[in-house]
Order: sequence, then C-alpha cells, then structure tokens
Amino acid sequence: MPPKCVEESDNYKKPRLRIARECISVHVGQAGVQMGNTCWELYCLEHGIQPDGKMPADKPNVGYDDSFTTFFSNTGSGKYVPRAIFVDLEPTVIDEVRTGSYRQLFHPEQLISGKEDAANNYARGHYTIGKEIIDSVLDRIRKLVRAHGEVKSHCLTTPSPLSAVHQSAMQTNVLTVG
Repeated sequence: MPPKCVEESDNYKKPRLRIARECISVHVGQAGVQMGNTCWELYCLEHGIQPDGKMPADKPNVGYDDSFTTFFSNTGSGKYVPRAIFVDLEPTVIDEVRTGSYRQLFHPEQLISGKEDAANNYARGHYTIGKEIIDSVLDRIRKLVRAHGEVKSHCLTTPSPLSAVHQSAMQTNVLTVG
C-alpha cells in the first residue's frame, strides 16, 4: 500500500494518497558528471531550491507542488539532497562539483572518484580501473536504495566503459532492498 501523506489546506488537514515515485540518478564519466551537475542546478531553479539545498522561507505554500521529491530527499532539517551519485575514474570533474556553486547540495558520499582516468582507452576503463571502483559505487547505490525502500527507477547518464560495468552489475539485482 502506498504511504499516506497529509496535505494542509485552508487550516485543516486533508489526507491524500501519495504514490512512491523515487528515482536514483547515476552520472558516470566526464560528460555524465557535467550534464548531471547542470541538470541538478536546473532542477533547483525550477523548484525554488537554493544552492545549499534549502527552500527559501519566503516561498509561498499556495498550490504546493511536491513533484521534486521524486529526485530529492528531505533530510528532516529542511534541506533537500538529490538522490544522485556522481562517478568518474579521474577526480578533476568530480572536484568541479565539490567546489562549484551547488557544492552544499550534494552529500560527499555521493561524489565518487578514482585516482586516474582510463586515458581514452575503453578496455582500460572497463576491465581494469573501472572494476576497481565499481564496488564502492554499488555500495553507495545500495545505501541509497535502502534509505528509500520505494525506489522505482534509476537513470544512468553517459555511456562510458565504467557505465558498461555499472549496467552489468545492476543486472544482478542491486536495486532490491535487503
């Protein structure tokens, strides 16, 4: 049964059913991380979320739209954190997210980088360096799934050698809670 949500309207509470619709985004490789970072900035702008993950206090609550909760988790302290993981074999692009204007939006555990890149070599990224980092990536995904037991989908951006490793690992039912 879907979880119930309470909506306040005209000084009374009216229960309504809310269908769980959580989605985890995984952004892989230089292009995936850069596109993901830009997408999260856009999501924040569209939904009025500040770069630190908080809603402005002066935002009107009229016609409240919680559709952004598909991609964001509420920490309980009023901060919204993306359900996203950024992964690259080389740390430079992830460091751009860590130091960018939306750096406070992401939890540090969501930003995973290796120590060296694959040097534009698919086999190196898929069979050697990618295999070294995939376990930590899958652990982070499992942690997100367990925290949000109703995950309905995941979104993977950018085909890369590492994303091929990720997809093959995902086929072994990583998204199941247990």
